[in-house]
Amino acid sequence: MDIQEVIRQQVTGNPVVVYMKGTPTAPRCGFSANVINILNALGVKEIFAVNILESDEIRLGIIDYANWPTVPQVWIKGEFIGGSDITTEMYQSGELKEKLGDLAA
Repeated sequence: MDIQEVIRQQVTGNPVVVYMKGTPTAPRCGFSANVINILNALGVKEIFAVNILESDEIRLGIIDYANWPTVPQVWIKGEFIGGSDITTEMYQSGELKEKLGDLAA
């Protein structure tokens, strides 16, 4: 299976997906930590996190798949949301909680 298909299955097969540096319990950059903190603050219980530092194929593939040059990348219900800045703006406006629906506490 090619990497684009793997990514497609990840983002469509999991309600909340974060491509990030590190893991939710040990983020390796401030932007990744920010996204995880926001999702935790909203009470999101299930986060499918992909550590892009473990795979060059995923790291490069997700940039092409999303046509977005940076990580973290947040996906909700198969829809690309954006990175840390967009996630923060959506959180502050209440839009992120609305988008998460029943996935948030």
